[in-house]
Amino acid sequence: MVSLWEHWRSGTRNRGPKFDTVGGPSSYAVELTKRYPQVSLTQQGAHTGTLRVNLSWRMRPSDLHDRPRRRVSLRNPLEMLKPEPVNAHTQGMVNVDLDLACMYELKDGSKGVVQPLGGLVGDMHDPPYVKLSGDDRFGSGSGETIYVNLDHADEIKRLLFFVYIYDGTPAFDRTHAIVTLVPSGGPQVEVGLDERAPEARSCAVLMIEHDKNGNLIARREVRYVYGFQADLDRLYGWGMAWGRGYKSPSRR
Repeated sequence: MVSLWEHWRSGTRNRGPKFDTVGGPSSYAVELTKRYPQVSLTQQGAHTGTLRVNLSWRMRPSDLHDRPRRRVSLRNPLEMLKPEPVNAHTQGMVNVDLDLACMYELKDGSKGVVQPLGGLVGDMHDPPYVKLSGDDRFGSGSGETIYVNLDHADEIKRLLFFVYIYDGTPAFDRTHAIVTLVPSGGPQVEVGLDERAPEARSCAVLMIEHDKNGNLIARREVRYVYGFQADLDRLYGWGMAWGRGYKSPSRR
């Protein structure tokens, strides 16, 4: 007869993979979290072919449930019938433009960025093997997408995917954004930007690089900064020179 203690110990020894999953048993996505921040794309069979990196986002609904409850005096019970004041900072007044971008460093030492600013859309079949497909200004269902040609993964040293607010209010706390990796094989990988950083204008979301064993690793970063690309560059030691960039009218 197996004791409860032995049953519990066997259960802990037979735990599943060290990452969270979402979705059903037949189709799921690996969710990178603070507890389990990285996954091996090589071990998942996702280290070749075309990797699609997608940013989708929407405005958060009003946090009505977070409002403090009104205290009603027993002397004035009719106070509870008065409508609560509406906050001036409403969803309709917030103008947010989230952009997806990627800093790259190749093994030959070349460095750069793929982003909407400056029309730096990259290339799939030539260095840097990273290409931006579009700029979604309003958080539509399709979002923004960057493609990576992992058939040239051996030429890539590291890729840093980041999100920044080019125009409008710095309001990461008012948006719910998800960056999803969709490989040609293996499960999808998701990183949610759910932390409140109301003054931040940029967020380093995900790093892809090889580990010491040569495996291609995707690692959650989710590090908010209050500046733009130059600040992310200094944070990760890219060492590039930056200037002011603008979106072309066709990409706004």
